[in-house]
Parts: sequence; structure tokens; C-alpha cells
Amino acid sequence: MEEEKKVPLNFIEEIIEEDIRNGKHGGRVHTRFPPEPNGYLHIGHCKAIWINFELAKKYGGKTNLRFDDTNPTTEETEYVDSIKEDVRWLGYDWEDREYYASDYFPQLYEYALKLIRKGLAYVDDSSQEEIAAQKGTPTVAGTESPYRRRSIEENLDLFQRMKAGEFPDGSKVLRAKIDMASPNMHLRDPILYRIKRDRHHRTGDEWVIYPMYDFAHGQSDSIEGITHSLCSLEFIHHRPLYDWFIEKLEIFPSRQIEFARMNVSYMITSKRRLLKLVNEDYVRGWDDPRMPTIAGMRRRGYPPEAIREFCSRTGVARRDNVIEIELLEHCVREALNRTALRVMAVLDPVKLILTNYPINQTEYVEVENNPEDPTAGVRQVPFSRELYIEREDFMEEPSKKFFRLAPGQMVRLKSAYIIQCTDFVKDPTTGQVAEIHATYVPESRSGTDTSGLKAKGTLHWVSAAHAAKAEVRLYDRLFTDPEPTGHEDRDFLEFFNPNSLNLLPEALVEPGLLSAVLGQPYQFIRKGYFCLDPDSTPEKLVFNLTATLKDSWKG
Repeated sequence: MEEEKKVPLNFIEEIIEEDIRNGKHGGRVHTRFPPEPNGYLHIGHCKAIWINFELAKKYGGKTNLRFDDTNPTTEETEYVDSIKEDVRWLGYDWEDREYYASDYFPQLYEYALKLIRKGLAYVDDSSQEEIAAQKGTPTVAGTESPYRRRSIEENLDLFQRMKAGEFPDGSKVLRAKIDMASPNMHLRDPILYRIKRDRHHRTGDEWVIYPMYDFAHGQSDSIEGITHSLCSLEFIHHRPLYDWFIEKLEIFPSRQIEFARMNVSYMITSKRRLLKLVNEDYVRGWDDPRMPTIAGMRRRGYPPEAIREFCSRTGVARRDNVIEIELLEHCVREALNRTALRVMAVLDPVKLILTNYPINQTEYVEVENNPEDPTAGVRQVPFSRELYIEREDFMEEPSKKFFRLAPGQMVRLKSAYIIQCTDFVKDPTTGQVAEIHATYVPESRSGTDTSGLKAKGTLHWVSAAHAAKAEVRLYDRLFTDPEPTGHEDRDFLEFFNPNSLNLLPEALVEPGLLSAVLGQPYQFIRKGYFCLDPDSTPEKLVFNLTATLKDSWKG
């Protein structure tokens, strides 16, 4: 019996397994996913969610969901709710471990007092511009603030009065006292607290001072006993500060480990830029199906298992790179091919009349629901004298390799009969074909065909008397450049694709789709994968294109 191929460990797994072997933290593995609730989650967050939850699961550990809500100006309960919905939808459960950095505001305040008492923090009256100038540059050492030599007693008094609300916003900050000549800019006396009277989404007006992200994040990890603090590579230069706080505060030694973030071609992973798209009406909201947000991908019909598979195939790397969007689309198609119900929809309809079919007769033909799933069964679809087919499936003067409908040519109608085109009628105003006439071969019905005829092409169709009207939304990539934010001299909006949304308001679908449900994928035969949109009503069906049938992934 051939041995199962052993998958090599990624570098984070190697670290975790070494920690377990050494008995570090008693062999315990505890991770966390710590989003800031200042926007919707995007494709980049999928990798962080997948890594944190999957690694904890692999090693019998736990994962916390913690909201690093330290900036009341940009944070909203709407974002908290959307993040929880997204994580659940991806298939992960944080059980009862839902935390907020704001839960720890009293403890963080005490940590700040401890640093002051140790002579490691001071209150600075410098303006924002003055502090920026004091920082220097990566190649030029910074200069010390004139307030750096304040006594411990004065700093304690001023910081307590900051908390009490005695000073106006922006007039003072609390800074760590580290090293203004450090080659790491993050160690040049970073700001720990600022005065900000914005109302917090959870604590209301209780606090007028708020900790900076770098001060709250690591200490929150420590408070929760996080063993492996996994974050994207952009935080690698923050790690010395993360470790400095742990050392000076003498708290639980969480370990920060960085991995390459998820960068996908034709997508952006900047909340600030995504917010700009929303606020300036380039898209219809955070959950617009063109958006690289989890909410947008869910609305477009991406299955969560496809996104998890995408994260798995791209792996855990140490260096940033750009992953081709074609791989994501390939994972989506793979999942949908297994689960999507095959249905018939005509997106650009033209009428087809079977002139020798009995008037007012309706029969039902049997159509398979999914040939990839033997348990999917079949359904009955109404067939009648007047049908609709795709306009592109008819050609007045066909080329040699056009095997669809044309004068004199024969095709099979999916799961029904072989037909032959006899005539067509044009609209005198537009010159477009308005009606196609054909005859059907009664002996050629699918499943009982005794005609002996062969048709090279098979067309999908809907019955004119039974079809339901639908609006179909076709989506293309949101940007025309694979790296829209990778041009220093150009704004990313210059690469916005004005043709990323194409509305087809007059599509027709088979009547069974009147009972279509949200979350169920459908393959419109020969057209692509689609899903019902939340905008749908009983009076008006709306479908989103999830993915085309053509797979361009070359991997």
C-alpha cells in the first residue's frame, strides 16, 4: 500500500511544534484574530482568519475573536456585526471568546501608569507636527522632546488629569521613553495615548483618552494569554516595540510571528481605499459583488469552502507576493461545479416558434439537476410551441464552424427535441432578427429518440408562456490593472473599470427559479455560475454572475 504523501510544515507550524516539544506555555496553542472595526473585512483578512483558526484547530488550541477598537473616530457597531457575520460564514467559531480592546481600557491605563512610574513614559505637550519633526528620518536620528525630562511625579499628575478631561483634544500625548536614535522608527518614543473626545461605540463617553494601536494590541494579546500572535508582514517592524512593552511591563510573553499578507491581482486590500470606493459611489456599498470584501464575495456567490481552499493552496509564506486572481476563480469554479444546480436562462432572448408544434400544448421534459452529483436528481421543465433562445445562438449567414441555429441547420434543444430552422423575421425598424421559425422532429425527444438524426449543437431555451423575468448582473474585474495600487505616480482610481457592471434587465429564466433561494448556486447552462441577489423580490428576480464557465487558471 502506497504511503500517504506527507505535507511539509510551514514555518509557523515549525515554530509551534518546537514550542510544544519544549513544553512552552505547557504545550498550549492559543491564537487570535484581531480586526479593527473600521471597515468590512476583505480578501487579505481571509488568510489571517484561515491561519489563526486552522492552526489552533490543528494543534488542539483555541482562537479568540478580538476587536482592537481603540479609535472611536473610525469605528462603528455596523463593522463589528459585519466582521462577526463574515468569520462565521467562512466556517469558523470563536465560541464564547469574543473580546474587545475596550474591555481592557482600565488595565491598559494601569500599564501606562506603570511605565510612567518606571521612568519609561512621559507626557508631551508638543504638537503633532513637532513630534513628527522630532522623529527624524530613517537615516537621521531624531531629537528629544523638550518635555522628555519631566519628573515622574509631574508625568503622573498630567496623565491622570488627561484622563480626567482637563485638557483639550490634541494638546498632550503620552509617549514611551525609548531611544530617539534607534534605527527602528517605531522605537523613537512612540505615542501611547492621545486625548480624543469622540464617542466610543461601546464605552460611550466614559473615556477621553484612548490608547494607540501599538500599545493596546500587544498588551491585549498578553492579557488573553495568546501564545502565538500571528499577523501580516507589515507589522514586522512593530515587533521590537511589541517585545519592549512585554519586557518593561513584565507581562505574559506573547510571541508575534509575521506571515506574508494575501495580495491578489486586480484586488485591493486597503480599507481606506475601499471606503473611498464606497463613499464616492464607484460601487453600491461594501457588499457590492465587485468588491474584494468578504461581504462582496458572499453576495457574488463565492462559496466559503472555495475561499478556504484558495487560502490553503496559496500557503503560508514569509515574503509578500501577488497571487493571480485566476487561482481564486479556479477554486470558486471547482466548488460550484460540485454543488450548482443546472438550470436554463436566456440572457438576450429572441423568440423561437415551432410552427408544426400543437398550439396551446404544454409538455414537460426531464432535465438533470447536476451531472456531477448523482444524488441531485432531475426536474420537470415546461416545453411549448413558443420558446426563447439566446440571440447569439442564431446566425443568418453562418460560418463553417457555427453549429448552432441558422437557416436550414438542425440543433437539439436541451433535453427536448431536434429542430430545423425554416425561416426568420426581422424588425423593420431595428433590422434585428425578431422571430425565428423552425420545425421540430416529434420522434427525436431526448431519452426516447428514434429519429436517427444527429445534431451537432445543443441549445438551452425557456418556454415563452412559462418563463420568469429576471435582471441579470454581469460582473467583470473592478480594475483594469493587476496592481492598481502599485503605481507611485498614479491614483488607483485611474484603473477603475467603468465596464465592471453590465445589467441585463430583460433576461428570462425557467419557472423553477421563482423559488430560487439565497446561497444556492446555479449554473445557467452554457452561460456561467449565478446566484440570487438579496435585491430580488417575488415580482423581480435578480441574479449575479459568480463566475464564467471558462477557467483561465494555468497552474
